[in-house]
Amino acid sequence: MSAAAAVGIFIYGLTGPFAAALMQSFGVRRTVTLALILMAVSTGLSALMTEPWQYLLTWGVMSGLGSGAVAMVLGATVVNRWFVARRGLMMGLLTASTATGSLIFLPGMAMMAEAGGWQPVVLTIAVVMAVLAPMVWFLLPEKPESIGQKAFGAPEGYVPPAAATGGALKVAFGALRRAAGTRTFWLLFGGFFVCGLTTNGLIGVHMIAMCSDQGLPETRAAALLALMGLFDLVGTTLSGWLTDRYDPRKLLFIYYGLRGLSLMVLPYTDFSIVALGVFAVFYGLDWIATVPPTVKLANEAFGDRDGPIIFGWIAAGHQAGAATAAVMAGVLRASQGRYLEAFVLAGVAALVAAAASLMIRRGATSAVPA
Repeated sequence: MSAAAAVGIFIYGLTGPFAAALMQSFGVRRTVTLALILMAVSTGLSALMTEPWQYLLTWGVMSGLGSGAVAMVLGATVVNRWFVARRGLMMGLLTASTATGSLIFLPGMAMMAEAGGWQPVVLTIAVVMAVLAPMVWFLLPEKPESIGQKAFGAPEGYVPPAAATGGALKVAFGALRRAAGTRTFWLLFGGFFVCGLTTNGLIGVHMIAMCSDQGLPETRAAALLALMGLFDLVGTTLSGWLTDRYDPRKLLFIYYGLRGLSLMVLPYTDFSIVALGVFAVFYGLDWIATVPPTVKLANEAFGDRDGPIIFGWIAAGHQAGAATAAVMAGVLRASQGRYLEAFVLAGVAALVAAAASLMIRRGATSAVPA
């Protein structure tokens, strides 16, 4: 189970920069529609699986490709096209919707699985994705100019950045080549690696199992994640608002530092309703609060055109970290019979990321041509 989750999470992240480049050359509407169709097909086919490799193919490879094209890079691309002012707040809202939606649906899916097995769950997801695809195709404008509007907050004479030319592979790797020579890119990449390690890969994959080890039923553990999702909506939106007003490096320092401390404390609690409730509220507020300041730093360093693509590469680091945690925590649980070591190591990594965030330089980098 951990291996399949790791494959899906890693491909999800690796798809990001190519999806961002494809949105520039092929179009946002076309890219998102095709991604939703792929997700519908992959989840629908998984209802017929009878072998482990089929699980890896549908929920690992195919679902990873589809979901990677409609996640954080989509938010970064939309925000850069449609907003000049309030970008941090808008990125916070879009990021919160990604995490909050997935966490809110977990209790319902857990109840469906408990009542009728896993097949009704995947078939429901396939139907929802199939319904969303035509909605996106007919309702999503490509950019403000296509409906006679201009980006929110755009001053007089504002000219949108020109789209990159060439194929998606050329655009994605060209942006990476320009960014890889800067310290800013690697600090952001490393920080987001730890972000994924401490969220999707650890809490997202193993929290329900950890609660089960303590005697909590799956539905109650899923409700705990849903509570995190509700508070994530508040925390990530607030993070976007703060990013528009304060130094994003200091915000990252606070977010990673508090997250690391909370992960190190959790295994030593009594896992009572009160302790888990406090953790859910606290951790939920910090779940993906790191995204708005990271996007702002990427845009400042690499510009509006390359920024979403570079953020796609940084987000690939996020998912690489998540895949690492998904496997690492599973291995430690199998060998030690507990999750204590996995949570403490993740907490220490978050504290290191907090310190590294203060070393990021602000402003355009010399590696990116004007």
